[in-house]
Amino acid sequence: MIDKTVESLSAAVADVQDGATVMIGGFGNAGMPSALIDALIDRGARELTIVNNNAGNGETGLAALLKAGLVRKIICSFPRQTDSHIFDALYRAGKIELELTPQGNLAERIRAAGAGIGGFFTPTGYGTLLAEGKETRLINGRHYVLESPIHADFALIKALRGDRWGNLVYRKTARNFGPIMAMAAKCAIAQVSEIVGLGELDPETIITPGIFVQRVVLQEKK
Repeated sequence: MIDKTVESLSAAVADVQDGATVMIGGFGNAGMPSALIDALIDRGARELTIVNNNAGNGETGLAALLKAGLVRKIICSFPRQTDSHIFDALYRAGKIELELTPQGNLAERIRAAGAGIGGFFTPTGYGTLLAEGKETRLINGRHYVLESPIHADFALIKALRGDRWGNLVYRKTARNFGPIMAMAAKCAIAQVSEIVGLGELDPETIITPGIFVQRVVLQEKK
């Protein structure tokens, strides 16, 4: 019997090792798997490479992971905002590496990994520092930059509901990066608010099929 449910958040991230590349879903606080991030902090794996849309807000969630000193490098599109003071301090002190990627490029690099695409040409970033060291081409009179896919060891994502096969339903815009991250990682771990029985999810509403999800864990009530 296929059953991808895990008994606890700590068990869900128990094999995340030092040096792992971890994708974390969310757009700011929308869709951020805060409970899984807290479990990852407790796990204590170090030298992590984190892939996320931003670099954390305030002192919770992703920002707390950075504050714990567990992240070596972050790949993101929006590292600075009014409350990103933890990342800002770490970066200025030379304690964290940043790979800045325009948001559209970030999404497509993740999607390319899940789709098995070796790379793609985009006009975004051409002629800027972001294109340094990358292959460029002139295609139909327009300049393009070659971008590579981003693969990950783990993806931590948040969904509204899931079943024991790993099928996932999201709440509105909280789906953001979750579906493509699940496809791009070797092990996708989904934090859900509710686990339902097989057949209870309307197939028309399933965004991430269970084939792309390895673990489903119920968000623990505080």
